[in-house]
Order: sequence, then structure tokens, then C-alpha cells
Amino acid sequence: MSALAKKEKFSTTASAKPAGKVVPFSGRQVAKIDFRRLGASALRNVVPPVVVLALILLVWQVLCSSPQASLPSPHQVWQESYDLIAYPFFNYGSQDIGLGWRVLVSLQRVAYGFGLAAVAGVIVGAIIGQSVWAMRGLDPIFQVLRTVPPLAWLPLSLAAFQDSNPSAIFVIFITSIWPVIINTAVGVRNIPQDYRNVAQVLRLNQFEFFFKIMLPSAAPYIFTGLRIGVGLSWLAIVAAEMLTGGVGIGFFIWDAWNSSRLPDIIVALAYIGVVGFALDKVVSALGKIITRGASAN
Repeated sequence: MSALAKKEKFSTTASAKPAGKVVPFSGRQVAKIDFRRLGASALRNVVPPVVVLALILLVWQVLCSSPQASLPSPHQVWQESYDLIAYPFFNYGSQDIGLGWRVLVSLQRVAYGFGLAAVAGVIVGAIIGQSVWAMRGLDPIFQVLRTVPPLAWLPLSLAAFQDSNPSAIFVIFITSIWPVIINTAVGVRNIPQDYRNVAQVLRLNQFEFFFKIMLPSAAPYIFTGLRIGVGLSWLAIVAAEMLTGGVGIGFFIWDAWNSSRLPDIIVALAYIGVVGFALDKVVSALGKIITRGASAN
């Protein structure tokens, strides 16, 4: 083949290849913020509760503004309890502390009691869910015990522990463990049979089956029980602290009632509601992350 023919063949082959598109390098691409979408989301999620709250405060102010009203108005609460609202972490002595410190003390007790209830409830619920006889024998007992009010356990716990702090923790534990046990047992019972067959084929032992099959499958049910349990534990600690004393938020409400400080009670109730809402959202968000958005059927 002549040199001219080789040159023509090379040019024909080169022209047959698709030409690549040249993209100029512009460095790191900065994600654009969609302010319109953020604004629409704020309108949907923030504005309605703010409007409803403003209407509630307006109606409350109108109903309680007269001198004959038995409850303080929002304006009176703001005037008489300004320090509790604006400075939640002041500390002037053993009992003269802000509501922020009192909430932290109560949350510490909730962390101990609810943490123990979460661990024990998941383990006991998994055992019950694996055994039909255990489910039949223990489920009626659990259904009866879970209806006992939190304060009904307090005299027994005080007699057993002879101290207010462990007694309050026990009340939290015994109040919040039942929904964790029941929901975990239901979740274990609803594990698909295919998963169990795979575990038998892979010859997983009990510990491997628990961590690799049981917990991931029952996680939506477990976190449903945990959300119910954390709400019950927060209710229980406020009620228990009213009788056991200390520096918690519950005892503050009881002490304010004995001192006829109704505005302080209203501020404390607002703190309790916000903290309870935050606890529920934290457990819910943790459940969505771990379960990847799956929900219990």
C-alpha cells in the first residue's frame, strides 16, 4: 500500500470517530439555594402554628384581663415571670435556680429510667416475640400492668429504695417499659418467614439472628414503642417529682402552687410541653434514620 493510500485510510478512520465535547473547567460547582421553595416551606410549616398561637393568646388575654378573672392573663404572666422566661439558667442558690437547670435535672432522671426501659424492653420483647407460649402467658399480665398509673408505683418504690431519686427513676422505668415490650414483641412476630429461612440456611446463631435479622426487621415497631415510652416517661417524672421533691420541674410546679404563683406554673407548663415535643421529635428522627423511613404496618 502506498503512502498516499495509508494517509487517506487514516484520515477516513479518524473522521469516523465522534468528536468529544469539550467542557470548560469551572472549579467547584456551588449548589444554588432555592429561596422560593424555602419560603413556601416556611409558609406551610411555620406560619399556621404562629397564627393559631397568636389567636389563643388573644382569646386568653380577653378572657383573663378582668380583675375578677381567676387565672392570670398573658400580659400578667410576662410581667411577673419575666426572669423565668428570659433567663432560664440563672443560679442564685440551691432552690433559686432557673427552669433550664430544673429541666436538665428532670431530663437526667428520664435518661436513666427510659434508657433502662429501652434496653430491657427490647430484650424482653424479643424473647416474648420468639415464643408463642411466652406471648400467651405474659401478654395478659403486661396489658394489666401497663394500665397502672405512674403515681401508684411511687409508694412501693419509696418503700423499696428509701430514697427519692432512685424511686423516681423506677417510676419512669416501670411506666415506659410496657409499650417498648409490646411493640417489640409484635415486630418480632411479624418478621417475614423468608428472613427466618435465610437465617437457617446461613446457620446464624441466636446473637447473629438478633442483630442481623431481628433488630433491623422489627426496628419500625421498636421505635413506635420508644416514642410512646419517652412521652410516658416525661409525664411520669413530672408527676413523681411533685411528691418526691428535689429541684426538678415537677417539684417547682408544686412549690409554685403552694406559694400561689400561678404565672410561674404557666411558664413551667410551657417548658414541659416544649421539652416533651422535642423528645418526641428526637426519637422520631432517630427512628427515621435507622429504619430508613420504614414504618410499622
